[in-house]
Amino acid sequence: MHEHPAAQSQDEHGHDEHDHDEHGHDEHGHDDHGHDEHGHGGHGHGHGHGHGVSADADRRWLTGALAAITVFMLGEVVVGLMASSLALLSDAAHMLTDAASIVLALVAMRLAAKPPSGGFTYGLKRAEILSAQANGLTLLLLSGWLGYEAIRRLIEPPEVTGGLVLATALVGTVVNVAAAWMLSKANRTSLNVEGAFQHILTDLYAFIATAIAGLVMVLTGFARADAIATLVVVALMLKAGIGLMRESGRILLEAAPAGLEPSRLGPALAAHPHVAEVHDLHIWQITSGMPSASAHVLVEPGQDCHAVRAELEKLLGEYGITHTTLQVDHAPDPVLNLPGTDPHCDDSHGPVHRAPDEDTTTP
Repeated sequence: MHEHPAAQSQDEHGHDEHDHDEHGHDEHGHDDHGHDEHGHGGHGHGHGHGHGVSADADRRWLTGALAAITVFMLGEVVVGLMASSLALLSDAAHMLTDAASIVLALVAMRLAAKPPSGGFTYGLKRAEILSAQANGLTLLLLSGWLGYEAIRRLIEPPEVTGGLVLATALVGTVVNVAAAWMLSKANRTSLNVEGAFQHILTDLYAFIATAIAGLVMVLTGFARADAIATLVVVALMLKAGIGLMRESGRILLEAAPAGLEPSRLGPALAAHPHVAEVHDLHIWQITSGMPSASAHVLVEPGQDCHAVRAELEKLLGEYGITHTTLQVDHAPDPVLNLPGTDPHCDDSHGPVHRAPDEDTTTP
């Protein structure tokens, strides 16, 4: 146990001022970031890791799916040109983005596995989020082009060989079922893997729509069914692309993870025994599946800051937050609970949370 250097300099309220990086974590948990006998100046770091499927297993499943998709995609381009089918060519284009998304996922996984070094204090764990964002963007751009082509073909439908479309779409459905099954075995809590899975799942639905269109053309000769099937593919691509952009954007903007609302977590921390106040509460994700939190906690005078911090880390763990940085100090006696003021920090960010009978959400 050692005392934080800032504990040597206390302000007029009897507690120390800290300039701390709320995103700073070292490689191991430090439960001995303690306090002197009065409990001042504590910074706690809690870490836990449980990421399910191993990275090696993920890479094997992704590589298998990549091989199946690439081989079929090359054949589908040839058949699509022979049959003059935009639906098949759009499926092939989407399969190209499937393959690209898996390659990006594999590269990002390798980068994310590199240990922190230099100025990259988290390593390159967010490489997978950039990969997911790229996947989402390609889906949106491709859907725009295919939508334009589909509308043009609705107006002036070309001759399409329905039999080739139907046969190829049925084979494509089988290939995508196999690829989706392989990716479902990987760790889909990773937004990177989930992005690749959504690509393939969307393509599976697209092949089903294309098969239906091919059957309609074989039975009725209705050539516009090809363009209609393409528009179904476009709608699915838009849905998947927007979802990936939204989720990856939230992580890049360091928004609180879905389901972890600071407005609920703050009062829960403040309601803990011996906690006088919680402010500077930040919740974010380093990468998918790695929620983190930091906060400045004021403990009631005379209480053990170290013990309170340990209990708060357990509470955060119940919310799935295993990466924590808590700055813990003793509150002044008595706490100056004046509306619109923060008795401890001049530059506090966000609401100030106090015990339920005196809680405030002063911005």
